[in-house]
Amino acid sequence: MIALIDYGAGNLASVRKALRACGAEVFEPTGADRLALASAIVLPGVGHFGATAALDGAWRSAIGARLEAGVPFLGICLGMQWLFEGSDEAPDTPGLGCLPGRVVRLPDRTETGDRLKVPHAGWNTARAASGPGQAPGIPGLGDGAYVYFTHAYAAPVTESAAAITEYGVPFASAVRRGNICGVQFHPEKSGAAGLAVLRAFIDGTRS
Repeated sequence: MIALIDYGAGNLASVRKALRACGAEVFEPTGADRLALASAIVLPGVGHFGATAALDGAWRSAIGARLEAGVPFLGICLGMQWLFEGSDEAPDTPGLGCLPGRVVRLPDRTETGDRLKVPHAGWNTARAASGPGQAPGIPGLGDGAYVYFTHAYAAPVTESAAAITEYGVPFASAVRRGNICGVQFHPEKSGAAGLAVLRAFIDGTRS
């Protein structure tokens, strides 16, 4: 049973629908103590990083305990950003901090001075990260997958980056550390490529 966490950051219905279309059993825990029933956790979200303040001490403790127990976790968009130490979008709101680094605003110009629209909204390519010590890939996410984004802030490229996307600068479009995965794009809006990620995550919860 996958716990889909509702902390008031939107897009819950579309993620729920996509998970169920991929064959998952989904429930929405009414309190942090209900996470004990979950075989996996999905944390979606869109909008301002400050919304993650709703994930208070009880939620942080419960999620952290389940992650330490090896429960599979998937963060989507804002849910992925929350895995980091924090974001310049809401400097006083801490992230979970299980991944090092801070989330920063995307540039509004390229290196050559051309203007970029921020938020980054639309389709872009996620390339597999490579190099010594780099994180393994996200199950179901092919190298060069064309996926849908909508965000103004992005995570740094560190050893936890499993995929990298370019928009003015390179940023981590997917991250992975052990049982913890995150994607900056919206798999529920990314057609076959996105559903492949959700199916692989669901399959991983059953193994």
